[in-house]
Amino acid sequence: MPDTSEPRAHILVIDDETSLRSLLARILRLEGYTVDEAGTAREGLRRLEQGEFQVVLCDVKLPDGNGVELVGAIKKQHPDTEVILLTAYGNIPDGVQAIKNGAFDYLTKGDDQERILPLVSRALEKARLRQRIRHLEKQVGHKFSFEHIIGHSRALKQAVELARRVAPTDATVLLTGETGTGKEVFAQAIHHASPHREQPFVAVNCSALGKEILESELFGHRAGSFTGAVRDKKGLFEEANHGTLFLDEIGEMPPDLQAKLLRVLETAEFLKVGDTKPTRVQVRVVAATNRDLLAESEAGQFRQDLYYRLSVFTIHLPPLRDRRDDIPALARHFVQIFTHKMNRRTPPDLSAAFLERLQNYPWKGNIRELRNVLERALILCDGDTLEPAFLPSDFQTHTGSGTGPGLSLAVAESRQIRQVLEQTGGNKTEAARLLGIGLSTLYRKLDEYGIH
Repeated sequence: MPDTSEPRAHILVIDDETSLRSLLARILRLEGYTVDEAGTAREGLRRLEQGEFQVVLCDVKLPDGNGVELVGAIKKQHPDTEVILLTAYGNIPDGVQAIKNGAFDYLTKGDDQERILPLVSRALEKARLRQRIRHLEKQVGHKFSFEHIIGHSRALKQAVELARRVAPTDATVLLTGETGTGKEVFAQAIHHASPHREQPFVAVNCSALGKEILESELFGHRAGSFTGAVRDKKGLFEEANHGTLFLDEIGEMPPDLQAKLLRVLETAEFLKVGDTKPTRVQVRVVAATNRDLLAESEAGQFRQDLYYRLSVFTIHLPPLRDRRDDIPALARHFVQIFTHKMNRRTPPDLSAAFLERLQNYPWKGNIRELRNVLERALILCDGDTLEPAFLPSDFQTHTGSGTGPGLSLAVAESRQIRQVLEQTGGNKTEAARLLGIGLSTLYRKLDEYGIH
């Protein structure tokens, strides 16, 4: 019997023998399927245009066509529909060609009669799986589309417009901006608006791994190339082949790996660790940094040739303080997300005073910091409205729209790190994740600011 948890399956039977077609349709209807009938190839194609069918049962010999050839036409126009061919005489070459054309299976009438219902059930399962996959792909495509980027400020619109223009090309893109401005969101949107959207999107944070591990992760290695390399390993460049590789915090990449990356960008090939034969790939690279790579390259702290190769097309993402009008929309978006995650019935309102505090705050951690603040506020809120009392202590004393007189960037950064460490209960790994920096970078800043 068909799965009653799914909508009723719609099946089309194409056969010019009226009695056999009617018998087969009756059997299928008794199993709970919705069945349409057609006596010719032309009528079958017309029925397919008029409705959505999961499975087609089609005779090979039709008055106006050949079922084996008809399979190709059906699959071309309706790729999610599964086709089962029926013939009065078994013919191996026809069967082979039918499968090549996309048929689900090929049956001989009479001899294989008992196989029809189980086969229809399996074909239906495959068709529904394809439909679910396509539905999920549409959802994913929307989630990572440019339309999903929230905000209408001029600075954001300019960045989105540049990203839209470069997305259909294969050009390397460099995303610049402070930590937490949404660089990975832009990278995902660029990938999903590109011709390679069906291919992998692979991301790696260059500051999160040591040199040796990062080299192995990016380029892979051969078995025996170092202690512990017991088998060959594909690198992320291979995993992202024909797709997009997102290199976050590219400014943290060690100099010798910068040289290896430059070679990949220029020649589309690289050497795995321990290998002597180059591996070729076709990968679009989107890199991101919160540092001034031009200044660092001029100071000899980043390879100048790599900088110019990466910055073929640069997009600067504005900090949140430069797009304050977008804060209410972003805040409501995050409140919706956390309402769902926390299994609350309805999202709370945001009071005018609450929104005013959000818009006046300097947001050194940008969108990532805003998200964390709203998650905390929602945890503390038992009522129907978010009020300023649910915000961290910094918000209770801050009244300006900037960093305030005499408040240096270092002081603001130190305060942000202390606040996040307090929020994570001293968990430095989690703090580094929330701050959007590598663990090694966090430890360096802890020493620099004397935070213990």
